[in-house]
Amino acid sequence: MSSPEVNRSQPMHDREAVFYLVFESLFDLYTPREILDTAYAADIFEINDNIERKFLEITERGEELDKIIASASEKRKLARVPKISIAILRVALYEIIYDNKIHENISVSEAVRFAEDFASEQDVKFINGVLGGYLRMRKNAVLRS
Repeated sequence: MSSPEVNRSQPMHDREAVFYLVFESLFDLYTPREILDTAYAADIFEINDNIERKFLEITERGEELDKIIASASEKRKLARVPKISIAILRVALYEIIYDNKIHENISVSEAVRFAEDFASEQDVKFINGVLGGYLRMRKNAVLRS
């Protein structure tokens, strides 16, 4: 398992940039605005309006997204989930719930890909399980209504 590292040799997709920013925000050292200002000043990766909007919305909805993670996780308490996994899950859940331009299967696939790159094998399974559990809960809720 490793911390996310920016690869400057390839262009970064918006989702990846949002993921890096969300991960940084989980340490509670800086406000979301300070994180953005630092990212702009560092100029390591390009930040556009879409990245900024998504990052700010995810940080605003952090508690809500964490409750979903906790409710979809049967075996682990949120406090025991590594920050890298929480960042991956927050981005994926945000896309699934609030971004109707992205199909949920793409969000899940990208979350698993990020987990394979940055998290342990156990966390890859955990992330896939949490997202799958959430999608099943959501589908069952729709079927009942």
